Amino acid sequence: MEQILGNISLLFEFPVVNIKIILDGIMIGALFALAAYGLALVWGVMNVKNLAQGDFVIAGGYLAWWLANQGMPALLGVPVAFIIMWGIGWVVYKLVISRVIERDLFTSLLATFGLAIMIAQILNLLFGSDTQSIQLQYDTLYFLGGFVDIPIAKLIGVLLAAVLAAGVIIFMKTSRMGQAIRATAQDARAARVLGINTEKVYAFTFSLNSAICGAAGAIIVMVWVIQPFYGITYSIRAFVIVTAAGLGNLPGVIAAGLGIGTAELYGAHIFGIGYQQAVAVVLLLMVLLYRLIQQRRVRQSLQ
Repeated sequence: MEQILGNISLLFEFPVVNIKIILDGIMIGALFALAAYGLALVWGVMNVKNLAQGDFVIAGGYLAWWLANQGMPALLGVPVAFIIMWGIGWVVYKLVISRVIERDLFTSLLATFGLAIMIAQILNLLFGSDTQSIQLQYDTLYFLGGFVDIPIAKLIGVLLAAVLAAGVIIFMKTSRMGQAIRATAQDARAARVLGINTEKVYAFTFSLNSAICGAAGAIIVMVWVIQPFYGITYSIRAFVIVTAAGLGNLPGVIAAGLGIGTAELYGAHIFGIGYQQAVAVVLLLMVLLYRLIQQRRVRQSLQ
């Protein structure tokens, strides 16, 4: 307890520590938001709660890591992972997801949970259980007399995530497929009546989600570490972000992603690094409780 109080007092005695935590939280939260946006697409368009979301992220990271070991430039691994994971997502949709769209919630959760286990085990068999990362030879920027540092590798990762997010937003707003996706998300039956091939939209949406996860994983492996069984941590974070922001609320997804990234680092500073991931679980429980209270208030007002 004394250690915790000491860590809290440090935040007030040395305000520069807050700047360091917030900057790091923004950088890691940007990648959380990127993965969560893919989940929001699948959830909003297909009503499928993808428990394998984080495992797609880790798979993209391992793909970029393997390509880097074969001599490919690390930054080139991001678009390559995007393309390859797109194809993998399409195959997974045809074999698994297409069979559970019209089923009940439990069936989709069970199917994607099994998918998550399978992906983790395949990665473990192929690459082993050790943590892996791509070491980029970039310098570190120092501010405020050296008390605040920003690795250029992390800064590049944030910029890549921002470019990808902006590209997805532009695509969703200007392309015909983007319009079809938004129409299907609003009312799939009406979209079919208007001549939209919803089956094609579903396949495209899940493939796009897989590609976004692949690119996010390729960025993560350049700035942090990956391990075959780390997928669950990214899945939890994505669910927290989407649940807090709401479906189709991209600004909310970005804000929630940056918020959870900052909250985790504050939790790690106050309680210890071992509790960083526990913060995401606590936040998920708090968000679910808040949503439950909201629903009860709405029901009472309707009565």
